[in-house]
Amino acid sequence: MSSVVEISHPRPEITVVTLNRPDKLNALSYELVEELHRCLDTLAADNTCRVVVLTGAGRGFCAGLDLSAPNPEQTGGGTEFPRSGMRWQERIADLTAKLHRLRQPVIAAVNGVAYGGGLGLAAACDIRVAAPSARFCTQFIKLGLGGCDIGVSYTLPRIIGAGPAFDLILTARAVDADEALRLGLVSRVADPVLDEALAIAETLCGYGKFGLESTKQVLWANLDAGSLEAALHLENRSQIVASTSGEMREMAAKILRKP
Repeated sequence: MSSVVEISHPRPEITVVTLNRPDKLNALSYELVEELHRCLDTLAADNTCRVVVLTGAGRGFCAGLDLSAPNPEQTGGGTEFPRSGMRWQERIADLTAKLHRLRQPVIAAVNGVAYGGGLGLAAACDIRVAAPSARFCTQFIKLGLGGCDIGVSYTLPRIIGAGPAFDLILTARAVDADEALRLGLVSRVADPVLDEALAIAETLCGYGKFGLESTKQVLWANLDAGSLEAALHLENRSQIVASTSGEMREMAAKILRKP
């Protein structure tokens, strides 16, 4: 029986994480959620991996929650609803927080649908690349729930701005790859999308180890900075710490050797 999350390493510094329930468009089942948690925990402690690529097997990235089992019994820990439901809700939502917290930049290679929880996972990544077949939809409000779930009320306004984010979340309309590019939800549309994501990963691996990690951390931290001065203070500290690693001298020497 194949794993619902497959891991591969095109090179030791790059990890490709593939959601692997293609017959269900990689919908979030209990097994997939738990295995993805284990994978992200492993990556958080992996000092060899420098960049993560997240994608889906088959025709979709992730179709959101598996509605055939919306509240699995395993998640409740012996509690009754709504307490059991809250535990499952928090467990799924924490996937987006873990992606956000990873030291490694995460590139979402979005093939096909990224609906509901799938959009939430993609939005929690640092870079999003779409296949021409990609489709994005918040979907939650269509299910009789609130439109804000697993971080989209935080991530989407920061990615595409408050106005477009309110539109997508309130109307739950689907957008194709071209509109996603115009909105800034994705930065590139490419086919094959995984090859494009791996090319970006190769570029990132060419930069200094501490510099790459600190860039991700500073970018996310400064989205919530209270002022330009606060953002500058964090940038300044990070740059000075980075300059002590020795990587700056190595990178500068390479640049100076170029004709």
